[in-house]
Amino acid sequence: AYLIFRVSCSHSVRLIRGPPSATDKTGQIVCYKPGQFMCSQHNAGCHLDKIPLGRYLYFTMIPESVKKTRNPEQTRADLLAAAYGEVLEYGFQAASLERILAKTSVSKGALYHHFGTKHELGLAVVEEVVGPQLAERWFEPLRRDGDPIAALTGILEEKIQSASEAIIRFGCPLNNLIQEMSPLDERFRSGLQNILDAWIKAMADALAAGQEAGKVRGDIPPQEAALFIVAAIEGCVGLGKNAQSVDAYQRCLRQLQLYVQSLAA
Repeated sequence: AYLIFRVSCSHSVRLIRGPPSATDKTGQIVCYKPGQFMCSQHNAGCHLDKIPLGRYLYFTMIPESVKKTRNPEQTRADLLAAAYGEVLEYGFQAASLERILAKTSVSKGALYHHFGTKHELGLAVVEEVVGPQLAERWFEPLRRDGDPIAALTGILEEKIQSASEAIIRFGCPLNNLIQEMSPLDERFRSGLQNILDAWIKAMADALAAGQEAGKVRGDIPPQEAALFIVAAIEGCVGLGKNAQSVDAYQRCLRQLQLYVQSLAA
């Protein structure tokens, strides 16, 4: 089985021991098996997005014995990963349970054992995939670094340098679901708002701690600044996606980076 990842490297890629046709250009979707990805120009491992799209290609039949001994926790994780990829590509309303099942080789009975409805599966994706993904990418670096300005500048620089057609094609999963589902479903809206609130709080707390440490200007209201930064990040992704322009996305983030640097004491 080859898990599908997005490539952030600026070069074409090849797969060691992968399917002969599994080569693609940056920003596209390629097959990947841990330890088998190699950039055709670097001849070494290059950066891949950490979060898989959750699609699986099977080049051999799965033995019945493997199916029977499937670990329930792994089954749930596989379903969430596949559902995340499906929602990222098609949106929640157009997401297909049949495609999710095909990508995981999980039975329909097993799906409904873990998630009673498609709606419950979607809410679990928000809580168990989108939220933790954001926490790993944003909350933890802010909590670890004693200088929030340096931390935010570094995160934004990594986003600028690793920007590819993938981010323009798929956008931000959080923002996508906010636009699609918040007007339609209160449970989705509430779950997505909880993630936004946690993001803003993590950033505001980091800025407040930075003020106490003398790293952030004292005249900056942390909560308001955090609200603006989060809104600007999501706006940059949305702008780049609608314009289908990596350059627009990068230029927007660069201006946000300058604003963040202006907050330094």
